Amino acid sequence: MRDNQSKIHGLALDLVEEGQDLSLWEQKVQKKKAPLPQGVTNKMMYADVIRIAWPSMVELLLTQLASMIDLMMVGQLGAWALTSVGLTTQPKFLFMTIFQALNVGATAMVARSKGAGRQDKANLIMRQALMMTFLVAIAMSFIGYFSSEWMVKFMGASDAESLAGGTIYLQIQMIGFVPMALTTVITAVLRGVGDSRTAMIYNVVANVVNVILNYFLIYGHMGFPALGIAGASLATILGQAVAMVMAFYAVMRRRSGYLHLRLTDGFLPDKESIASIFKIGFPAMVEQLVMRAGMIIYSKTVASLGTVAFATHQVCMNIQALSFMNGQAFGVSATSLVGQCLGKRRPDMAEQYSRRTRRVGMMVSLFLATCFVLFSHQIVALYNNDPEIVSLGGTILMFIAFIQPFQASQFILAGVLRGAGDTRATAVITFMTVLLVRPGLAILMIYGFHLGLPGAWVALAADQLLRSLLVWIRYRTGKWKTIKV
Repeated sequence: MRDNQSKIHGLALDLVEEGQDLSLWEQKVQKKKAPLPQGVTNKMMYADVIRIAWPSMVELLLTQLASMIDLMMVGQLGAWALTSVGLTTQPKFLFMTIFQALNVGATAMVARSKGAGRQDKANLIMRQALMMTFLVAIAMSFIGYFSSEWMVKFMGASDAESLAGGTIYLQIQMIGFVPMALTTVITAVLRGVGDSRTAMIYNVVANVVNVILNYFLIYGHMGFPALGIAGASLATILGQAVAMVMAFYAVMRRRSGYLHLRLTDGFLPDKESIASIFKIGFPAMVEQLVMRAGMIIYSKTVASLGTVAFATHQVCMNIQALSFMNGQAFGVSATSLVGQCLGKRRPDMAEQYSRRTRRVGMMVSLFLATCFVLFSHQIVALYNNDPEIVSLGGTILMFIAFIQPFQASQFILAGVLRGAGDTRATAVITFMTVLLVRPGLAILMIYGFHLGLPGAWVALAADQLLRSLLVWIRYRTGKWKTIKV
């Protein structure tokens, strides 16, 4: 892998002087008459947004495409196999909650350290995040492996075949939990300094490995054993192991760029760094736990509709996850740029960047919505050509198309808030929408109005709309600009 620092161009932010801490009232007064700083152009700022976002966009797109291909290959085994994988999704995400929260704190702190010109602190934050994640991931791996069957049963496995398939799939995922967790830490800190290209490279390679091994291990081609659903899970963790090796190589090279991992620097706990990561990460962890609880209730409610309905739901959730790439990619841009701006005490630049990031993300979301409307049935048929699944899935894709602009705005503005360290607000919003609105409405629509799977997606759309509104309101208050971390 070549030296990526040479590929990372300076930001428009680098051309402005370091600012000073201002009260929110002072910032509002300045805002009314503050043009772009001298030497900074509109084109330069859009270029910064896209420069960080496009590698993340490619990475997320190809990652999700690999996930789609994975599910398509599994889908050829039957609806039971789609259901088996679907039943493991929320338990797996639940176990990922803690280190994902640590990653939010690490990204924000690394971004601020870079903005403040503290390379030593950025590298310290990286080492502390790796150390904490390693310990947490080992514990989660053991717990997850030995409780896999119980979790799949709890999620609503309705037949022995789905229970057995889901259990073996989740157990194998737990075996590969530590490599995946450590890779996400390196991805998070690289994004914090604006280097999304490196993460794109090793994650794309990992997904290619995953897809190739799927072909060999699911169906038994080229002399490999036909392992079915277990082969799909094994292919995934082997791809993640490849990504981990490449990720560590990227940050341990002599010329690794802004971040450089040296084992000789040690991994002893640093109270100040851990406190800073937890100050931002703990509310994010609460947010993720609340989200997982809400999603589990929601998923169990949908699972009660039967194997075919849940298989259709799983396909559509997978397609929706593909559409997340837009908001997530530009959310990465927003988090990195806003964190660096606030580290340099330039909240005016943070707002300028966030506004432009949202505009570009909105344009992409409208394109995705058009594709989902025009090719809904064809997209669903790629997973499974059962006429019932294709017809019902085509209907559900109309909901996915409708929420695209709102979903993109929500991801990007949430990225702004996280880059500023304002994770408490997003935790409260998630509690209200994902834990209360989505599962509550789903239960009402399915059991009260008997609307079946479309009713569940009415609940999901309502959740997305309300969450987008609340995140926008929080952003508009401007309180995120004055948060101390």
